[in-house]
Amino acid sequence: MDNGDVAAVLYEIADLLELQGVAFKPQAYRRAARNIEELDEDISKVVADGRLADIPGVGDAMTKKIHELVTTGRLPYLETLRSELPPGLMELLRIPDVGPKTAMLLFKELGISSVEQLKDAVLNHRLHGVKGFGEKTEERILQGIRTVEAKGGRILLGEALPVAEAYVAYLKNAQDIDRIGIAGSLRRGKETIGDIDILVGGASPSEVMDAFVSYREVHEVLMRGPTKSSVVLERGLQVDLRAVEAKSYGAALQYFTGSKEHNVSLRRIAAEKGFKLNEYGLFERDSGKLVAGGTEEEVYGALGLPYIPPELREDQGEIAAAAEGTLPTLVMLEDIRGDFHVHTNWSDGSDTIDDMVSAAVRRGYDYIAITDHSQSLRIANGLDPERLRMQVDAVRKAEDAAGGKVTVLAGSEVDIKADGSLDFPATILNDLDLVVASVHSRFKMERKEMTARIVAAVSSGMVDILGHPTGRLIGQRAPYEFDLEEVLEAARSAGVCMEVNCFPDRLDLADFHCRLAKQHGVRVALGTDSHSVEHMANMRLGVMTARRGWLEKNNVLNTMTGDRIAGELRGRMA
Repeated sequence: MDNGDVAAVLYEIADLLELQGVAFKPQAYRRAARNIEELDEDISKVVADGRLADIPGVGDAMTKKIHELVTTGRLPYLETLRSELPPGLMELLRIPDVGPKTAMLLFKELGISSVEQLKDAVLNHRLHGVKGFGEKTEERILQGIRTVEAKGGRILLGEALPVAEAYVAYLKNAQDIDRIGIAGSLRRGKETIGDIDILVGGASPSEVMDAFVSYREVHEVLMRGPTKSSVVLERGLQVDLRAVEAKSYGAALQYFTGSKEHNVSLRRIAAEKGFKLNEYGLFERDSGKLVAGGTEEEVYGALGLPYIPPELREDQGEIAAAAEGTLPTLVMLEDIRGDFHVHTNWSDGSDTIDDMVSAAVRRGYDYIAITDHSQSLRIANGLDPERLRMQVDAVRKAEDAAGGKVTVLAGSEVDIKADGSLDFPATILNDLDLVVASVHSRFKMERKEMTARIVAAVSSGMVDILGHPTGRLIGQRAPYEFDLEEVLEAARSAGVCMEVNCFPDRLDLADFHCRLAKQHGVRVALGTDSHSVEHMANMRLGVMTARRGWLEKNNVLNTMTGDRIAGELRGRMA
């Protein structure tokens, strides 16, 4: 079992205990799970070395359970907990606004033990008979159910990408492959992925297929053919492999990358020019002669178009822009000079300021902002004014210790209160280099109230970046209701950036909101919201989202060099 598998078991135990009404223990299991997820070594090695007790939050009782789980692959304690509750109750916890207490109440009062039963009860207004459940509660639960249904069997971009890259690396190592790449919605950077598509060209198909189905993480082989195979991995994710001749690789990569709508438009252009376009190439319609197919650039060029980046291929105006020569020059990961949203163990992060600074240096960043939570977020060990002042001193010392290799910005992720005021007064905020303001509470305010709340914060003159602006958690929590365009206008007037929070289950702003921000003349700032050094790698997810939102280098704050960034942060560094 790997770290993620062990953490998943501990999270499930926490949920089951919470469903039973057990106090304190669920938090302990979740803390241990988070720390195991963020380990920089394999949990099996930690177990073998007898070092489980060195992991924060892992006491004697939990050490025994983890040891048993890793060495035997099962945990009777978990099986006992599962047997004590209807299995469907765990599924209810996936729904936003349905916590353990609500799930148990619905089970006891109405016998609801599945998402389907809950949906039926909501649609037939049977929740009205339960104390505390009214029309608005039903509406929120129904919206949550639809959010979960919309995600369906899809997984997050940030989960799928490393799986696909590891599979590609394995195939490259196992076989002599000329060309190999990821295709499908994963290559386009969609925030959730249904399955993984891999394409190879110019290799021996039979040998590649043999290697593909022999991968160590394959749970089931769905199909093994001469040029196409499909498998299901241990984690339940389907992966499809296709093999084509080298002369068709570019056409196949374009075809299988999609989107369907983009491809339909390309085929229409091809037909108008007397061609036929498919996964094997671009052909003259009458003679059948191959015109282009080896590379995507060749295919687009033969259609009279410049190369269109995969992230834009959604039939959202990219083909017209290409024909007119107005395609944006999209921001690239290499353009990113720093990270504006990082947490440390001063609040709810797991690593020190020095750890995060060292990680920024290794990434070649010009700057990194330390933005731990403010005092109102007590669950995240938010900093009060005195601790914040102490942290500012620690940040200055960390920058000195870095020896000029990186600028370390002293910041805070400051809560936006219900009335739109900020969690710290101006006298404190003025001493910071950077202020990220975020909503962390009262998500269910009416649209007009929430809009006024966010506009007030953005217009305060104290904010640099609006953190995770819509508050959504992909597949878990819908965005809160507010007028984004009104907020964008306030941000433009105040010179405030919108964040693209790079955490895999946020990616907030979403891609289409990035494009809207660009249209309103509002710059975007990428922040990984890192709670460990490892999370800083999520910057690439934010870049992919920004590219899907048609953002160019000058639309993204993080592309500013270190010597220019001071002048972009509202003058507090002057």
